[in-house]
Amino acid sequence: MTALVHTRAELAAARAAASGRVAVVMTMGALHEGHRRLMRVARERGDFVIVTVFVNPLQFGPNEDFDKYPRTLAADVEACRAERVDLVFAPDRDEMYPGGSPQVTLNAGPLGEILEGASRPGHFAGMLTVVAKLLLLTRADLAFFGEKDFQQLALITRMVHDLEIGVEVIGVPTVREDDGLALSSRNRYLSAGERRAALALSHALREGAAQTDARSVLEAAGKILADEPGVRVDYLALTDPLLGPAPADGPARLLVAAKVGATRLIDNVPVLLGKAA
Repeated sequence: MTALVHTRAELAAARAAASGRVAVVMTMGALHEGHRRLMRVARERGDFVIVTVFVNPLQFGPNEDFDKYPRTLAADVEACRAERVDLVFAPDRDEMYPGGSPQVTLNAGPLGEILEGASRPGHFAGMLTVVAKLLLLTRADLAFFGEKDFQQLALITRMVHDLEIGVEVIGVPTVREDDGLALSSRNRYLSAGERRAALALSHALREGAAQTDARSVLEAAGKILADEPGVRVDYLALTDPLLGPAPADGPARLLVAAKVGATRLIDNVPVLLGKAA
């Protein structure tokens, strides 16, 4: 039976009664198959599974979609029940940030200033602050995050290492629709035409990943994006797996962010460069 709690006191009581390894999946709700995949992996690895549902205002910019971000708690709880989650923690803003926005937040450092960080100033400080707080509140042993938000995963992994937070961070591969579109809660904003245009992102990544040198990777992906008038590219970048400069040989990551209509989408894929390919 999945329990639903809304306060830190209720969470602490449930956590105190939990035994074995505690696994957490952090979400902003509007759960889809990608979130459910995280829950299933958490269920396999953990003895007690917590899902958090909180639309975190700290990680939204002034012109972003905080007010219209979908909130579907009843459906989210049913999805958690179907995946045999033990506990759903769904606090409101005052419960998470009593007294207003926190005066002390986490600095994402240089890794938080590139790619998404360059386009969304303050986003990663807000994200890391809420993730750190939820890790402390849940006292999880395992934390599962999707690779679709690859920079987020990299920053959380780095934060846990640098601050010696005792949790194992586990990345789970991106879940896609049958046509290749990466699952996202924001996909519901897309019109039928915009959704067709959005397929250029995954198509570009696939074509780029089929190449074996950095220049060809970016050229192949960039051409597909340039040929789709419904896509306005924010960035297309090739990096190493830690988001540093791309190597000449070995594993790399190809990342894209773009607006389709009014909706901002991100996606990424692994790439193997040079002789290693």
